[in-house]
Parts: sequence; structure tokens; C-alpha cells
Amino acid sequence: MIEETIYTSDDAEFTQGEIKQTIESSNRKKARGMDGITSDIFLRTFNKFPRIVTAIYNQCLIGGIFARRWKTAKIILIAKPGKENSMDPSNYRPISLLNIGGKVLEKLLINRINHHMYKNELLTDSKYGFTPQKSKTDAAMEAKKIYRNGTRKT
Repeated sequence: MIEETIYTSDDAEFTQGEIKQTIESSNRKKARGMDGITSDIFLRTFNKFPRIVTAIYNQCLIGGIFARRWKTAKIILIAKPGKENSMDPSNYRPISLLNIGGKVLEKLLINRINHHMYKNELLTDSKYGFTPQKSKTDAAMEAKKIYRNGTRKT
């Protein structure tokens, strides 16, 4: 938890529509976290109590709080292909299963940050990682173009 509340006048509260859209965009096939709540259950809860769920997320926003319970993960070890019967820990990949409540808060915050960054043109066109509609292929093609332009004889 942060030591001092970070609040500015432009911290608009989350809307019910914003929260509902974020919950609906959650991958329904993903495994549930330690609380056992799926995105379908969470969406039904939101539809039944939209004001309460919205108030919870707005209190998190206003208070700069990310509930400790939402940070607790269930760890599952997945064997790397062909290493299923190995006792060597390096042959396994850990997967962290987080509770849906925390996933939704994280998405809400990421959406707000991305909106701010794009609206205020704070991102450069040469940023490819974690950028919607850009891929590693786009980055490779840009690098190839820069290389070609830099090696041309004038």
C-alpha cells in the first residue's frame, strides 16, 4: 500500500460501463485464482450489484489501494514439452493464477494509463512492446528499414 494517497482533480471515477466492459473482455477460458471465482461469476455479481462493485473499484482508485488478497496467486507448474517426467525444477514453467477482482482492477488502470498516454501523444511511434496493433514483426521490419537506409551509399 502507498504511504500517501495520490489524488488529483483529474482522477475521474470508474464508471459502471467501464467496469462492465472490462469484466466482459476477460478471457472466460482462463483458470480461476485462489478464490475460485470465474469471470462469468464475477460478471453475474456485477450485473446484480453494479453500484457496489463500482464503489469498491473507485475506493481502490481514490485510496491508491490494491487489495493484498488480489495480489495472492495460486502457482501451477507446467512441464516443458518432452520433460513431463523430469524431477529437475528447470524443466517446469510456473503459471500464476490471480483472482479475477485483481485482474479487473489491473485492466482498468492499464486502460486509463494507455488512454492518457495516447491522448497526450506521450508514446513514440518506435515503441513496439506491449503496444496494441504492433507486433515483433513490425519492429523487425522497422529495424530492417533503418538498416537499409543507414547502409545506402549516397
